[in-house]
Amino acid sequence: MKIFITLIILFQFFTGVFAQENSDLTAEEKAYLFHVVRKSPILENNFGRYFEYKGPDIRFPNKEINFDSVETVIMNNPELLYIRSSEIAKSPKGLITEAANKMALWELNKVLLAKRLGEKELANYQSQYKQFEEILIGLLPIKAFKNDDGANVPHPKLENLLNPSLSFDDKKAMVGTFHFLDLQDQYNTLEAINEAVNRYVAIRTKDFFQALGGEAEVFTNILVAAGDGSSTSGLLEEREKDERGRWNKGLPKAVGLFPYQMKIRPAEKKKKEGIETLRFTSTSLKSVGNNKLTNIHLDVWGYNAEKQTTVVIEKNGISYHLFGSGETRFLSPDSNFVKGGTFQSIINNLKNDKIAKLDEMILGKRGFDYWIEYYEKKKDELILKIQKNEKEISDLRYSPISTSSKSKKIGSDHVVDKTNSGKKDRKAKQELLVQQYGELDAIKKKIVDLKKDKADAIDLQAQYQRRLDDYNQAIGLHWATFTEKDGLYTFSDSTTFDINTQEFQFKADTIVQEFEVRLIAIPYSALSDEADEVMLHINLCDAKPDYDARIHLNLEDVFASDQWDLNGNLLEAKDSVAIRQFFESLTDKKIPFSIISRGQGIGKWNGVKTIKDKQAVELSSYPGENEEERLAARMDTTFQRLRKSEVIINLNRKTLLEINSYTDPVASNLQISNEEILTAMKKYNLSKNQILSAFRAVEILMQLKDELNVLAGTYLDRPTAKIVIDRLNNEIAKTKITVGKASFKINQLKLKSED
Repeated sequence: MKIFITLIILFQFFTGVFAQENSDLTAEEKAYLFHVVRKSPILENNFGRYFEYKGPDIRFPNKEINFDSVETVIMNNPELLYIRSSEIAKSPKGLITEAANKMALWELNKVLLAKRLGEKELANYQSQYKQFEEILIGLLPIKAFKNDDGANVPHPKLENLLNPSLSFDDKKAMVGTFHFLDLQDQYNTLEAINEAVNRYVAIRTKDFFQALGGEAEVFTNILVAAGDGSSTSGLLEEREKDERGRWNKGLPKAVGLFPYQMKIRPAEKKKKEGIETLRFTSTSLKSVGNNKLTNIHLDVWGYNAEKQTTVVIEKNGISYHLFGSGETRFLSPDSNFVKGGTFQSIINNLKNDKIAKLDEMILGKRGFDYWIEYYEKKKDELILKIQKNEKEISDLRYSPISTSSKSKKIGSDHVVDKTNSGKKDRKAKQELLVQQYGELDAIKKKIVDLKKDKADAIDLQAQYQRRLDDYNQAIGLHWATFTEKDGLYTFSDSTTFDINTQEFQFKADTIVQEFEVRLIAIPYSALSDEADEVMLHINLCDAKPDYDARIHLNLEDVFASDQWDLNGNLLEAKDSVAIRQFFESLTDKKIPFSIISRGQGIGKWNGVKTIKDKQAVELSSYPGENEEERLAARMDTTFQRLRKSEVIINLNRKTLLEINSYTDPVASNLQISNEEILTAMKKYNLSKNQILSAFRAVEILMQLKDELNVLAGTYLDRPTAKIVIDRLNNEIAKTKITVGKASFKINQLKLKSED
């Protein structure tokens, strides 16, 4: 008898209230997506529970799940896998795009492999290959085409370049044998293939993103690789490591599809001109503006535990740094790296060792300048000695002959008046002069050698300095500072990076600004042109604030004028999954829980959502010359969207229940008799609209409390329900309603609407 088990289930008490959600994914796509999510801890932890597999439990002898077999089961019985895309849509967008990007790469791998195998294998992927080919044809240079019965088609040899298992060096060598292409056309052909891969993967990533419930108006998906292009094939293990360094079997890495940024290298002394990869890539992007978050997800491929992956994001001259961990492929602003090479160590070695030593050699106390000056001085002194010696020799040569008054006996004779011509002295000085000139030549040669060595050192120093400048430019000159709490890094300008989701976010802003993402391949040494490969998936999309809230109720114009009574329930059946997760978080006392409730008063529309209008000006009535026009104005979207209340429940690092209520700018006719409220209004300069919004916030909070208490009793067993209800009610009892600079206890505002 086969054993059936639910591998992924939200809670064991799911009821029949949930129906299967429609999906545009094929059975094969669903099966592979399930495999991808289950084998990637970051995806599994964030939205794995929304994939409900109700098929046979197939395992290896070591008790691990056999996902290859599970894939086959799902492909043959797709109804066994339920994907709740509406819940996945509330997950971090970057992680949805990561799963979608892996799907797109998997598909393109399949397509290109099928093309290489033959028409029979390609039949199943004909439409996908046609889509890719159309993109490629539009990018290839003219010379890359061949005339085939009057039609220009891509040259058949180009198909060999589409093999993802080839390293860049292999592709470069192969395209170099295409004699119908000159160097520029070879470059353009490789660039066309790179661009075609990126465009196709971006299109299909967005398709899969939307199939998973993702929503975005701005969507940019980019693959990029950096390094010397030599060892891509060595990385193509058809495996992917998880965050503990374990290989995920069965998941194609497809790093061969990651395009290298390239350049044409000019001819040098020992090298012909040619195509080479960039060691530091630069990808130019723009923030989304329009009061939306700019959400950037970074997913490292081809990770090397011996080299610290380094990514730099730079905007307005400020650099945000993300470094790979020594244990995982995760990035974080924390640069700590226990073993292996880091880019900063390369910079430090170049600056503090190579350049510093040359500085000392050139300018130090015993450097080239010292010794050149020393030998120049010695040369000058020697020249003076030579000049003096030459003068003395000259004087001896032309001085008058002197005679001695002494006589010397020779035999029996005495010789007197002996002549002393000075030959002995002159010879000695001439020998000294020869020695001095020899020494002078040696000193001059020494000075020439020193000056040459100095010039070489200065030239080498300049080369080092240029490389250091390039390295500093790549790493960034002005580093943003940050603080960290529970894995959330907050930079000084409120930009954030979440290590748990690998999402980098620029805060919501009205302005669109350019920025760049740089991927750095770390060289083997400070002066090496060899650099290890690293691949990066970059996704940018827009995100509304609180888009990832588990529950986000938008209550637009649900209250009668100057009233705060609610009609109907706040929560619906579609919220059941999120409610269960909310209850689950409340049962864990280690997870902080807080409630924020605000009466925001007059709201304004910022292009995305209603926010508090800090410079609000009240209107005496709706615009119009008569009652009919004023009534029409009241119901116009401009005013209607301001009469809004919202309930937001976030379940990220803590459990947060937030309630905000807004009014439109028309002055309220609310009648207030409560003395405490009137006193606070006068003290804090509060308007009736602010008090009205506070009444509404309390009403929403109290009704939400009642509904959640009932649902806890329905969904949970009695002991668990008691834990949830007690914690929820206790926190609500402590909650104060914020109104401007004032705050009120719930009982102060817990009043019935007055007619």
